[in-house]
Amino acid sequence: MRSLWLDTAPHIPSDTLPDGASFDSVVVGAGLTGMTTALLLARAGHRVAILESRTAGAVTTGNTTAKLSLLQGTSMSTILKHHDAELARAYVVGNREGQSWLLRFCDDHGIGYETRDAVNYATTDTGARKLVSEHEACTESGLATELGTAATLPFPVRRTLRLKDQAQFHPLEVLAGLASEFRRHGGALIEGVRVEGVAKTGADGVELKTSAGAVTASNVVLATGIPILDRGGYFAVLQPMRSYCVALTVDDDVPEDMFLSADSPTRSLRTATVDGTKYLIVGGNGHKVGHSSNTQAKVDDLTRWAQEYFPTARPAYAWSAQDYTPAAAVPYVGKVPAGGGHIYAATGYNKWGMTNAVAASMALSGEILGGNMPWAETLYRTKVSPSDALQTVQANAVVGMDMVTGWLSGLAKTGETAPGEGEGRVVREGARPIGICTVDGVQHRVSAVCPHLRGILNWNDAERSWDCPLHGSRFTADGKLLEGPSTSDLADTRR
Repeated sequence: MRSLWLDTAPHIPSDTLPDGASFDSVVVGAGLTGMTTALLLARAGHRVAILESRTAGAVTTGNTTAKLSLLQGTSMSTILKHHDAELARAYVVGNREGQSWLLRFCDDHGIGYETRDAVNYATTDTGARKLVSEHEACTESGLATELGTAATLPFPVRRTLRLKDQAQFHPLEVLAGLASEFRRHGGALIEGVRVEGVAKTGADGVELKTSAGAVTASNVVLATGIPILDRGGYFAVLQPMRSYCVALTVDDDVPEDMFLSADSPTRSLRTATVDGTKYLIVGGNGHKVGHSSNTQAKVDDLTRWAQEYFPTARPAYAWSAQDYTPAAAVPYVGKVPAGGGHIYAATGYNKWGMTNAVAASMALSGEILGGNMPWAETLYRTKVSPSDALQTVQANAVVGMDMVTGWLSGLAKTGETAPGEGEGRVVREGARPIGICTVDGVQHRVSAVCPHLRGILNWNDAERSWDCPLHGSRFTADGKLLEGPSTSDLADTRR
């Protein structure tokens, strides 16, 4: 599976990491958060490097729906259940600042985007009540939403919630523009280098252990979706979620607004015109990572749904993205606990990474440079806490059970029959759980134990990957790390 955005991405050049490299700041991860943070620091005169284990935008940024919207499902209702109105208003201010900054950047650098209304819609009475509650929360938080009963959708709706003049774009075009500006300010973007650890080197900085050797820096920013260092405890307060998208060419009239359902299963809609072809993008069917036994069915369901209401729709692309739901309902942004004051992180965007990424970048760069942003001090005052961890455990108690039953089921399975094409399963060899799969006619055998906290992996048939149900680490069929808190590949168990 490959997204429309990654398949049509502009070229983003990569630099070489010199031996014994040292920088003022190193940013780990070349998605929207990492690229924007690095650019802001480079503009301020810092010597900055971005280290990316894969390629720029390969993870969440290249697989998003790319809606730059302040109307974010029922986020404001959720935030106000956890926090006071002051923090909710700071969330809106921060996201508005992020949205405005990115649109100004696009305007200044000739990067195209489209202004669209964001519309939440409900087809049931339950969904309609959610939208009324969200409208009240938005009003209290400073968003001028409008309740209605009509939408340009090909099926009846009971209620809509609209926020005018939001935006949508091609995320890799934006990322390429940021990368170009970053390099123009002397920054180095280095792909294919994995950060495996960070250690304090005294009062003045840290040393990064990487696949290409040691790198030293005064500051490190972890912009990797979920931070790769366990010392912050982020994995205990974040729930990794996987969701799906399909892009279809359509001859029917397609509504131009950006839509999101209030009912389940979630349906997200937007249009995109790329290289002269107009697409309808439909997203949804999210689930906890590693907790679905048939992920391909979720992709197929999106296509079926789109063709039910848009009969001329023809599938062109399908992809998936990973997001992290925070126990605190707002992102965790700032210094990493026990990081010695030199390590920073941003995580927990709750599927709304376009505005939150830039807001976090502004806050992180401002903190490193000694700036003052009152909205950021209010919004990001929520830190990783024992109460958050307890709430996550209570909401996701099945994770602990997965650790136990995963080992038990892995040890219980026996047999040597090769899986069919695109299939994978865990078997027992002695006391070891082994993952066996067949992809493109080649059988792969890897350890089925996640290197992070030793959870037993599950096979993802849509993406042909091994996914960990504990904290969301993901690996290719032959064991190469894709994303998540793990920092190493799976062991190859071929005999």
